[in-house]
Amino acid sequence: MRGDDVLAIAQTGTGKTAAFAIPIIHSLQMAKIPGRRDGIRCLVMVPTRELAIQLAEVFETLAKKTKIKVFALYGGVEQDKQIKKLQDGVDILISTPGRMFDLISQGHLRTNRIHTLVLDEADHMLDLGFIKDITDMMRHIPKKRQTLFFSATINPIIKKLAYSIVNNPIKIEISPKDPVAKKVDHYVMYVEMDDKRFFLERLVREEDKAKILVFVRTKVRAERVKKAMDRVGVESITMHGDKAQSDRLNVMEAFKTGKVKLLIATDVSARGIDIPNVDFVVNYDLPDYTENYVHRVGRTGRGDQRGIAYTFCSAGEKDLLDEIQSFLGKKINVMELKGDVYTEVKTFSDMDNLSIDRIIGDLDKLVFNKKKKKKRKK
Repeated sequence: MRGDDVLAIAQTGTGKTAAFAIPIIHSLQMAKIPGRRDGIRCLVMVPTRELAIQLAEVFETLAKKTKIKVFALYGGVEQDKQIKKLQDGVDILISTPGRMFDLISQGHLRTNRIHTLVLDEADHMLDLGFIKDITDMMRHIPKKRQTLFFSATINPIIKKLAYSIVNNPIKIEISPKDPVAKKVDHYVMYVEMDDKRFFLERLVREEDKAKILVFVRTKVRAERVKKAMDRVGVESITMHGDKAQSDRLNVMEAFKTGKVKLLIATDVSARGIDIPNVDFVVNYDLPDYTENYVHRVGRTGRGDQRGIAYTFCSAGEKDLLDEIQSFLGKKINVMELKGDVYTEVKTFSDMDNLSIDRIIGDLDKLVFNKKKKKKRKK
């Protein structure tokens, strides 16, 4: 509120968005804004389209009774409507780097009046290679500004970037020894790669009313797992970078509203996205980046709700598990699977591939054949 720069590090799901959205809205509402056509007052840079949309919804909800105008800018959609919106006047712009620089270069986006710059999920922006975009942005906005730097995790590279763009910041770090939120119970199960589909199917069938978010390593893997679920009659949807923006929005809406209970996603959905009431997170594949484990399991147990996360670890992924446990500073609780339980899960899954009608039909044939043999003997 004093206008100081802020460097804030806190666990996922702890309310970082509200921490900067509320004071920004308050400050802009209290200030006398002469006109919006001269450019935006606040820029929030985010790594993904989904996060831009989500943050805009949060800002709009909080600013509902004010005169503040909020807009989410991102690529993958036609830009003319976005240009018209900017021309009408926007106070707070939430944007991904790509489309933002496109419109700056075309002269449709003016940044000379920016008073507050926010970098949200800054660590993920670095993972996606946006460091050059972030540093380039500094040349387009006033040197005299407030900069708010928010991240769920911090490492030496992020710290160096943060201190290069903030000025004598107030540092707020809420990072307990265990980076996984207390409201998330997380476990590892040793499951061979080819058997993971059986265990996912069993979880879905046993928790048929639960909302389950499954993380896989690649886009191809997401579609393969979906096909495996299709074969056993389990409805699911996928989320990854190859989907068109309209499809991604439809997928998120279907999962958020509970129309579809099983979402299979790459790490594009692991960072910052707030999906309400996710009961289970499943690490179908272990993440390549250890920090992503924290972000993945953080999609459940948000706010005042508890959540459960399961990790399916194959023999070939044990090195990745060791790295994650080293990062966490503790062992993840193991769910022991006895040999007969493991076999039963696979067996029952195979049985589920047969319809009741087919099973009954086979039994009828067996009984009929036995009767025919008895008649022959007579």
